[in-house]
Amino acid sequence: MRQAVIDTNVALSSQKTTHATSPNREVVERWLKGEFIWLHTPDILTEYAEKLIQHGIPSSKIRGFLRNLVRIGESVPIGFFHVRHYPADSDDTIFLLAALNGMASHLVTYDEHLEEVGVYYPEFITCRLLEFLAALRV
Repeated sequence: MRQAVIDTNVALSSQKTTHATSPNREVVERWLKGEFIWLHTPDILTEYAEKLIQHGIPSSKIRGFLRNLVRIGESVPIGFFHVRHYPADSDDTIFLLAALNGMASHLVTYDEHLEEVGVYYPEFITCRLLEFLAALRV
């Protein structure tokens, strides 16, 4: 079973999309069907909430999304805090820590800074959403 850490920009896009066939919507649908495990930490959930609020997502939709993450996703305890290479944006460090501590297969992002440091982490695949969805569709 694939285990993925989903960066905030992908999570935000999944909640903003209005298109029924959007890849951003598809990732949530596939997760809810049990096709992969969505890994998170309390800090990641907080960042999701902050960004969803900033972008005007209705509070009822935010609560439902976060409630599903808590119930169906997997919370990753952070047992070690060392990363080999830090991303340019220090806020992105938690995504690396979650992927390492949670033994993720994928770190899914639209963030160039996270993609750039992905080469330092062969333990998981750092990729964009379409690449992750292609792996799920196989």
